[in-house]
Amino acid sequence: MRPGLLGLLLMAFAVLPAMAAPALRVSHPRCESAVDPAGVDVTAPRLSWQVVSAERGQRQTAWQVRAASSTALLLAGTPDLWDTGKVSGSETLHQPYDGRPLQSSQTVHWQVRAWDVRDEPSAWSDPARWTMGILTEADWQARWIRSPVPGHNPLFRRSFQAWPGLRRALVHVCGLGHYELRINGVKAGDEVLSPGWTQYRDTTLYETRDVTSLVAAGENVIGVILGNGMFHVERPAGRFAKFVGSHGALRVIAQLRLEYADGTVEWVGTDPDWRTREGPIVFSSIYGGEDYDARRNPTGWDLPGYEARDWTPAVVVDDASLATLKGHSRSAEPVRPIETRAPTRVRELGPGAVLYDFGQNASFMPRLVVSGPAGSTVRLTPGELVQADGTIHRGTMGGAERGSAWWQYTKATDGAETWFPQFYYIGSRYVYAELLPAGPAGGDGTRPRIDRLEMVIVHSAARPVGHFASSDPMLGRIRDLVRWAQRSNMVSILTDCPHREKLGWLEQNHLNGPSLRYEFDLTRLASKNIHDMADAQTPEGLVPNIAPEYTVFRGAFRSAAEWGAAFIHVPWQQYLFTGDRALLQEHYAAMTRYFSYLESRASDGVLAEGLGDWYDHVLGTPGRAKLTPPNVTATAFFFQDAEVLADIAGVLGRSADEERYRRRAVEIRQAFRRAFVEGRAPGQLGSGSQTSLALALAMGLLEGSERPSVLAALIRDLETRGHATSGAAGFRSLLQALVQHDRSDLIHWLATQDSKPGYAFQVKQGGTTLAESWSAQSGASQNHFFLGQIIEWFYKDVAGIRPDPAAPGFKRMFIRPDPVPALIWAEATYDSVRGHVAVRWERSEGGLQLEVSIPANTEAVVQLPSRAGAEILEGGAPAREQPGIRHLGREGERELFSIGSGTYAFVVRP
Repeated sequence: MRPGLLGLLLMAFAVLPAMAAPALRVSHPRCESAVDPAGVDVTAPRLSWQVVSAERGQRQTAWQVRAASSTALLLAGTPDLWDTGKVSGSETLHQPYDGRPLQSSQTVHWQVRAWDVRDEPSAWSDPARWTMGILTEADWQARWIRSPVPGHNPLFRRSFQAWPGLRRALVHVCGLGHYELRINGVKAGDEVLSPGWTQYRDTTLYETRDVTSLVAAGENVIGVILGNGMFHVERPAGRFAKFVGSHGALRVIAQLRLEYADGTVEWVGTDPDWRTREGPIVFSSIYGGEDYDARRNPTGWDLPGYEARDWTPAVVVDDASLATLKGHSRSAEPVRPIETRAPTRVRELGPGAVLYDFGQNASFMPRLVVSGPAGSTVRLTPGELVQADGTIHRGTMGGAERGSAWWQYTKATDGAETWFPQFYYIGSRYVYAELLPAGPAGGDGTRPRIDRLEMVIVHSAARPVGHFASSDPMLGRIRDLVRWAQRSNMVSILTDCPHREKLGWLEQNHLNGPSLRYEFDLTRLASKNIHDMADAQTPEGLVPNIAPEYTVFRGAFRSAAEWGAAFIHVPWQQYLFTGDRALLQEHYAAMTRYFSYLESRASDGVLAEGLGDWYDHVLGTPGRAKLTPPNVTATAFFFQDAEVLADIAGVLGRSADEERYRRRAVEIRQAFRRAFVEGRAPGQLGSGSQTSLALALAMGLLEGSERPSVLAALIRDLETRGHATSGAAGFRSLLQALVQHDRSDLIHWLATQDSKPGYAFQVKQGGTTLAESWSAQSGASQNHFFLGQIIEWFYKDVAGIRPDPAAPGFKRMFIRPDPVPALIWAEATYDSVRGHVAVRWERSEGGLQLEVSIPANTEAVVQLPSRAGAEILEGGAPAREQPGIRHLGREGERELFSIGSGTYAFVVRP
């Protein structure tokens, strides 16, 4: 919008306020960080919204929420549950419900409006809703049931009657390991791999679904299919598994609530009246694959009219090995099909062997359409890489000596059949298809034919929130490389790889936390991950390296400080990005227990319980840290843990604790300096590695006089080698150290040089996802995101979008762009919890142009790089004279301005 036109509009608002449209509108109503959530299992759900305006400096000065038991009551202005009236205040996040007490399974409809700076009310927001879960144990009208025959993937069914006048059908359900719910032959919902993985002895998740549209008057059938998931992992001959372990027999609990217009409520709950039998899934493993024999599928089993006399009564589960069920409060977004891809190349390898190349390494499940004789079989073996003969190279996915993994489908008829697996996904690019004729007793040797094979990409439905682009197309390709790895590893936990591990290794949660948050709304997934860590914490206070802890590793592979630091840092990052203190408050005591555990393991302030700089780069020798030993990295993170705990204690008003942790940070810093800094030449600090130098610089472990020489040693090493050697624990600090010393030019060079291991090197080699090692050698995973910290640099540094810890949740933000010399322009957008943030800068003969847009109800400090005395314009006039802008002075090589919400166009003259 041109400044002149904006001025005219502002005058119109001032002269004719009664005729003007409201300056503020309310959007994005959310309950417990979700849109229209179901299964809310807290008695005072927290409500949030955004306010939107095209005016500069607009903000909320007051708000009103009303809630009702129906949309009709809400829209009529007669809310029967809650009406706050006009409440003064600018906060739009995490407002707790304080109306009439809520009941299990209840649906609440709500709206919000806001008053602007002129005390004018907005229109009411569109109606939103939330549906309650189960609030007390006594509200469960169902029991856990299982098959009386262990060791298979069972089907369960129950027929029930629904009468005319049905108003709502709501189901609360959990099936372990994974389940699929069906009503009258139709799958309820599009989610896969439900429910989310948890530490089952502490937390088990149920889901709440409105299934009204699936229920008809008369006879109905509710059915459940179960698969093993992480609940039961076995390793039969020839099939891969990362570990072996079981939580017992597969089981299900479900209760269907039928509400009628006359107020009658009926229940259909799991009990011994349900019937069960073995299903068509003859093998199910989260690691080894899924085999489906369509001949064993009882046609119509989930439809009314099916005769189930030969089915066996279900058995009530009588052990108490599972914790109390939890709903929305402990869950993340579901895993869903996100997109579908056709193969980019199909290669016939010989009789009955076909290689499908989908052109992208991704987490997926196949959709198969197959023709051919009954009893014939299609086996689909996935892989990230292929051998010269087209067969799958298993070296990146667990190794051929540890078994393979595949999907297998056996046909039931002679016609075309469609299959989509239910309980197995994997990360890969290729599918090797084997077409096998029916056995000797059932066929003439004719092979089946694949009519269509598609890659259905599945991962967390967490909302994408970021965009970044620049004049260097290689940065865009690097972003794609990392982003695909992020997507592939976002399920109900953050896995480190989607094929051989599928475990929640924790170092990436905090070291890649900001990189993930700039790309996706990580609020609920991060919250769930912290609850998983709390559940996995041992009585001694240890937070193990993986959470949930499905298998117990030995030594530092269970107790590395660089990994466990996530338990402290992720809640702090959540607070910075969302303004929400909930994780800090709920888990503060557990965080302090973890820190006490670290203290008990330290000797004279030095902590050696770590894995070092995992996957640092020494040509040809990946894996365990080669360049930076555990005592350097573990002690550095020990120090940083103390600093962040002090910050958390300060936010929570625990002044004595804050002082204690500040003191401990000083003591650990002194210990680090004694052990690794004092008496050493700059290039020999720690182990002399890039990570040793970068940790000391980035974490503030040096005195001011030491910094120049240590920085020079780091730069010298980088320029001599021509690539980064830092691994999973150190690379973020390497980036931070260079940014702190205005060397983003060096970061750009490291990222884009393609002759030595690094990001551009992987792109040049044809990689489509970020690999586990900088050189992407064939023995390492081709789909890891733990080296993807460059994404944070794109948004926070190149574009310059940063939260302010003093006003978290982007209530106030810093816009501090770094115009990297090799770039002509760069742009980024970020959908914060308070609204849309956009930044674009471009260099031209006329100077540096910076366009900034920040949402209503927020403010920003714009830090413009400029020479002293440079002419700075905004909207074509001197910036200091423009409305909504306040000059704050000069800091270093930057001019600082405070701005309110709105859109601004700055120019810094050369």
